[in-house]
Amino acid sequence: MKSYTYKDSGVDIEKADSLIEKLKRNIQETFNPLVLNPIGGFASLTDVPAHMKTPVLVTSTDGVGTKLKIAFLSGRHDTVGIDLVAMSVNDILTLGARPYFFLDYFACGRIDEHIYTDVINGICQGCKIAGCALIGGETAEMPSFYKDGEYDLAGFVIGFVDKGDIVDGAEIKEGDTIIALTSNGLHSNGFSLVRKILFDVHKFNVNDIVEGLNRPLYEELLKPTKIYVKTILDLLDRFKIKGMAHITGGGLPGNIKRIIPNGLCAHLNLNNNRIPDIFNVLRKLGNIPLGDMLATFNMGIGFIVIVSADDAQDILNTIMSSGEQGFIAGIIEKSWDDQKVRIDFI
Repeated sequence: MKSYTYKDSGVDIEKADSLIEKLKRNIQETFNPLVLNPIGGFASLTDVPAHMKTPVLVTSTDGVGTKLKIAFLSGRHDTVGIDLVAMSVNDILTLGARPYFFLDYFACGRIDEHIYTDVINGICQGCKIAGCALIGGETAEMPSFYKDGEYDLAGFVIGFVDKGDIVDGAEIKEGDTIIALTSNGLHSNGFSLVRKILFDVHKFNVNDIVEGLNRPLYEELLKPTKIYVKTILDLLDRFKIKGMAHITGGGLPGNIKRIIPNGLCAHLNLNNNRIPDIFNVLRKLGNIPLGDMLATFNMGIGFIVIVSADDAQDILNTIMSSGEQGFIAGIIEKSWDDQKVRIDFI
């Protein structure tokens, strides 16, 4: 009778361990002084920031969603790891938290060395941009569960904020200014609709250059989500920030309303000239109603900060000097109909 091994079933533990060993140096380059043990243990040991009077643990988890399908179609896997980090670190940033540690989950049918290396290196790059350490993860090889060449990702971030420095929107008041930080295109939301319009309805190929865009589709669609950590942490050190929102699923209305106190409304005035071409292309090709556009996509705005009107120009200047692009997007007004977000186009 034939003898079977775990490898015969499609799971190659030695290959996974070998790849991690090759990537170890890049992973360790993300470490910070709070990391207490090396790669390879059953769990990670970390210290708590000593400079905080009352450190509060802040956590979040997210994935990349069906944007991964674009990576599969194009064979480009070097940016989705950045997306994975960005989606979580930007979320905890809205509370004023600094991300310190990150963990990843990579699941596939069979490990492809090149795909795996590109994805993990992308995660490392994202961690370096965000200033957090990749302290652990899980590589799950599940034969017949995923198609060859396909995989799924999940990310988990751990951060801290001093209890007295939590930003929750409670101090937002009438007359405050809304400042927008620009996105890098679609970021990582709305891709089920994107794929429906571009590939199912119009039958485009990922290598096609669609009218209205100046690059192949895969290059536009795989632009990584911006990581706003360094810019926002700098603002928090220098100014009073009253509220922040990461513009992800739910678009501008769905995310901004989370931080607006009852009785107030965030009134945004958006200039059509600031909307990146990809959104206009999608709206035209899909005949998408404006309400659906606003509720699905970021429309060129990746992050929002709400500040006192007196500080707004200095804060905008600081954003611009950091290398990010931003603009005054609106004002906080009284709400007369319980509507927390109103968007006009100019």
